[in-house]
Amino acid sequence: MKIRTPAELWNARYAEPFASYGTEPNDYLRTVAERIPAGPVLCLAEGEGRNAVYLAGRGHQVTAVDLSDVGLANARELAAQHGVTIDTVVADLTTYDFGNSQWAGIISIWAHTPSAMRPGLHAACVRALRPGGVFVLEAYTPRQLDRPGVGGPPDPDALPTPAELRRDLPGLRLEHCAEVDREITEGKYHHGPSTTVQILAIKPESGAPQR
Repeated sequence: MKIRTPAELWNARYAEPFASYGTEPNDYLRTVAERIPAGPVLCLAEGEGRNAVYLAGRGHQVTAVDLSDVGLANARELAAQHGVTIDTVVADLTTYDFGNSQWAGIISIWAHTPSAMRPGLHAACVRALRPGGVFVLEAYTPRQLDRPGVGGPPDPDALPTPAELRRDLPGLRLEHCAEVDREITEGKYHHGPSTTVQILAIKPESGAPQR
């Protein structure tokens, strides 16, 4: 049997009846969106676009990056339905050029990546944020493995802990970094009691970050 690439696997997921993870924005993003300053926003592993469309509706110029061209086509359709425009880029986060001091916000919602990849990815996020820019993350933690079938990847290596993420983000002031138990209702694949890590972090305007 041919082994499918990650892009092929996600294209198959997003070829299912729309939308695999719902059309409403992530709950945590909604609660902290007002903290993102005016300016361009980058959404990582954005899939079918629900978070990007929400932020575009708040006035941000949004770029959505994902491996799946099928998912991003769905994202553009969702944006059109809401009367907003988003930019979409089909790319692997390991090779995507985040830029330097470019983004007012970077959003990482369920962007689960192997542990070896995370430090470099998050270092790129820190460099790419403007001074005063905001980094928002929610991801399932290893405790989610006790709840099979509810959501999140089955591979523990893809599930970060708060301590690991703290180590990954020097250069940002962490205003919130906590593991939480909460109910999630996001389409077919995220549904039920869940354990996640949530982060709200700011790139200081000047001086050393306060941890």
